[in-house]
Amino acid sequence: MTETMTEYTTRRPLKRAPTHPGALLRDEVLPEMGLSVAGAARRLRVSRQTLHRILAGTSAVTPEMALRLGRLVGNGPTLWLRMQEAHDLWHAEQKLGEELEKIHAGAG
Repeated sequence: MTETMTEYTTRRPLKRAPTHPGALLRDEVLPEMGLSVAGAARRLRVSRQTLHRILAGTSAVTPEMALRLGRLVGNGPTLWLRMQEAHDLWHAEQKLGEELEKIHAGAG
């Protein structure tokens, strides 16, 4: 049995990138939890450098890190992965811009 996947697109403002999950973690989550970077890194069982890179938006939230964050925060990994995916897709779309316009959908 073959499954057909339907792709749904959403309209989003193209002028601003979706928020990197590290920014949410840095600006909202860690302060609300009263955690320093060192304290959060300890609880996540990762290095401070790894966490700093995510907080700075220079490293992506991987599935492994999403599991760790979801456990720490208590909200599961999905939010973290979706935020990272939206951020990455927006940047890829900006990079490929004109190239994507040259690709025609459909058969033939």
